Amino acid sequence: MNHEAAVSNAKDIADRVLAPAARQNDKEGRFSPEAIKALGPAGLLLGLMLPADVGGSALGPRTFAAVVSAIAEADASVAMVYLMHVCAAATIAAARNGATVAPTLTEIAAGRHLSTLAFSETGSRSHFWAPVSRAQRNAAGVHITARKSFVTSAGHADSYVVSALAPQGAGPTDSTLYLVPKDTRGLSVAGAWDGLGLRANASAPMMLEDCEVSDGSRLTEDGAGFQAMLQVVLPLFNLGSAAVALGICRATVAGTATHLNSARFEHLSQSLGESLPTLRAQLATMQIDTDGLASRIDDLIDHLERPRDTTVLRVLESKAAAGDTAIAVTSAAMRACGGAAFAKHMTIERLFRDAHAGAVMAPTGDVLREFIGKAVLGMPLF
Repeated sequence: MNHEAAVSNAKDIADRVLAPAARQNDKEGRFSPEAIKALGPAGLLLGLMLPADVGGSALGPRTFAAVVSAIAEADASVAMVYLMHVCAAATIAAARNGATVAPTLTEIAAGRHLSTLAFSETGSRSHFWAPVSRAQRNAAGVHITARKSFVTSAGHADSYVVSALAPQGAGPTDSTLYLVPKDTRGLSVAGAWDGLGLRANASAPMMLEDCEVSDGSRLTEDGAGFQAMLQVVLPLFNLGSAAVALGICRATVAGTATHLNSARFEHLSQSLGESLPTLRAQLATMQIDTDGLASRIDDLIDHLERPRDTTVLRVLESKAAAGDTAIAVTSAAMRACGGAAFAKHMTIERLFRDAHAGAVMAPTGDVLREFIGKAVLGMPLF
């Protein structure tokens, strides 16, 4: 599996499987097992970024971003499911020596295992890096009781990468990460997901009630979960979130252009695009913003491939800027397409909702701007 093949497979699946079902899955708030089934054998969920020695494709952030954006053009909910899986898989692959993760990695590489992250908690909200739950050590490992909020793929994933304060942790960043299989006693979905946007990604709360987790399932050293979140998860998650936003923007521009070419003023014998220069100007601004986001993503990828002093700043900026861009582009499309968009005759309204949902996923734009401002001023982020 190389870059071209991965992106080609993603586009094919997006066209054949995802796009035809996206409207109905969004309407019903239905998680799509068909999407996961299609992605696995194509080498996408088969471990796009996992090392070759476990069966992965060992591809990098450039391919990851291209695949995510291609999926998001068809269905941003599936793109978010895929993004969370890749982040979880990368965390599992980076596990400490002594963690028993080889069977899980092999299953992921074979396209038979979906994973996800379970970090956020109601008590710390968008500060996903600071769980309020605490693991309690016993002879076999630990017991965890926690209420996790907004777990993508809740009830559908085969495993969850779960954070909790280390047994002896002294502060909110002294966390540890664990791999919790779906059949762990005490693990359950704690509510339904009925969101405004990204309705088909099953982003529901989950409950861990005295879940016993073996020491072999401890992914990080005690207290080292925070560093794994920042060094492994955050760069991939922010890149992937920006790529989802790019896919949404590209689909929005394409949908708007189609509408402006097809909807007509019959009494003038002209399309909307031919007749109204103001709409052409709005479409042009949407295209400029979308291309600008694509360039920003390319710059972030370059920073991830060749790290330098400004890499952390680029990671922080990418998701904040992408959220703003997706909201601006989809909002412009709602105005340009008028009643047809508001009446839900088009995909624009779904894209508008998905753009707003993506922008408030932790770390939110407000939190990221706080970090960016501190970085510019030379202040410590935490």
